[in-house]
Amino acid sequence: MEKDQIARIQHMEEHLCRISAAQAALRQALDAYRTEQDALRELTAWYESPLWRADYEADEAGLLPRDLKRGVLSEDGIYNVLAEDTALRDALRCFPDDLEEWEGAIDAETEESDAC
Repeated sequence: MEKDQIARIQHMEEHLCRISAAQAALRQALDAYRTEQDALRELTAWYESPLWRADYEADEAGLLPRDLKRGVLSEDGIYNVLAEDTALRDALRCFPDDLEEWEGAIDAETEESDAC
C-alpha cells in the first residue's frame, strides 16, 4: 500500500461525507421551503393589500399593544424576505445551467485524460 493511496482514499472519504451532509441539508431546506410557499403567498397578498398599510398606520399611531411582536410591520423585513425569495428562485432556476457547466468541465477533463 502506498502512502499516496491511503491519503487519496482518506481525502475522497472526506469529500463523500461532506457532500452527503450537504445533500441531506439541501433536501431538508428544499422541503421546508416548499412547505412555506402557501405562507409566502399569504404574506405577499397581505403586504400588497390595504390591510398592511392600515396595520402599519395603527402601529405608528400607538394603537397596538406594546408587547406585540411586529417585525412584519417593518417595511424592510417583508421586502427583504420577498427579495430573498426572488434571489433563491433565480438561483434554483440557474442551478441546472451551473450543473451543465460543471459537467462539461468534467467531460473535458475526462477527454483530456483519455487522450494521454
